[in-house]
Amino acid sequence: MLRIPDPAERENLTTFVARAVRLDPAAVIRLRRRGDRYVSAWAATGFEALAVRTVVAELGVDDVTAGGDVLLSGLQGPTTNDRIDLGFSMDSAWRTALPPVSGFVHIDDVPARTLVELAERGAELAAEHGSGHGPPVSLLDQAVLTVSGGSDRVEVPMRVVFALTAMGFIPHAGERAQARHISSTEIVRVRATRTWLRLDARYGSVARRRGPALLAQ
Repeated sequence: MLRIPDPAERENLTTFVARAVRLDPAAVIRLRRRGDRYVSAWAATGFEALAVRTVVAELGVDDVTAGGDVLLSGLQGPTTNDRIDLGFSMDSAWRTALPPVSGFVHIDDVPARTLVELAERGAELAAEHGSGHGPPVSLLDQAVLTVSGGSDRVEVPMRVVFALTAMGFIPHAGERAQARHISSTEIVRVRATRTWLRLDARYGSVARRRGPALLAQ
C-alpha cells in the first residue's frame, strides 16, 4: 500500500504517472522508499533515460514496482485513509538499473530555455527524418550540449533532453513547453558520477548511464 496524506503531493505523483503512461501505456512505476518521509517514483521514458519524481509519502515496503495504469487509477480514484492500492507486484517487469542515491557531483547549471530550444529543434529534425519507429537513433544519440565544471566534462545527448521535456519537468506557460514561455531565470542542474548523468529540473529529474546501455538490477 502507498499512503499520501497531502493532496498536493498526491497530485504531483498523479501528474508524473500520467505522463509516463502517456509515453507508454504499458509503463510500470518503480516506487522506492527514501528515508522516513519520502518515496521516489521511477519510470522508463522510452528514450533510454529514466525519470524520477520524489513526493512526501509512506510506502509499506522498501521497493516495489506497480503497473502505471493501476497506480494512476488508484491515485485518481477515492482512497481509504489516504491509502492507494498498488495492485499486483510488477517487479519482474522492471529491467533497468537505477542510478546511485549519492555520489553525484554538481557540474553546472543550464538555462531551462536552452534545453527547451534544443528539444524544439530536435522535434523538427525528427519530423523531417524520422519514421514510424520514431526519431532516428543518430539524432537521439547526438550530443547537443557539453557542460564543464572543475575537471569534469559532460556531454548531454538529445534523448536525455527529449526525456526531460516529455515528462514536463520544466515549468512553463501554456500547454506546450515552448522556449519563449520559459523564464530566463529558470535553470536545470547538471550532475554526474563517473557512470551516470542526471538533469535536475524543478518538477523532476532524468538520468542516463554514461556509456553502456542500462543493465537490469
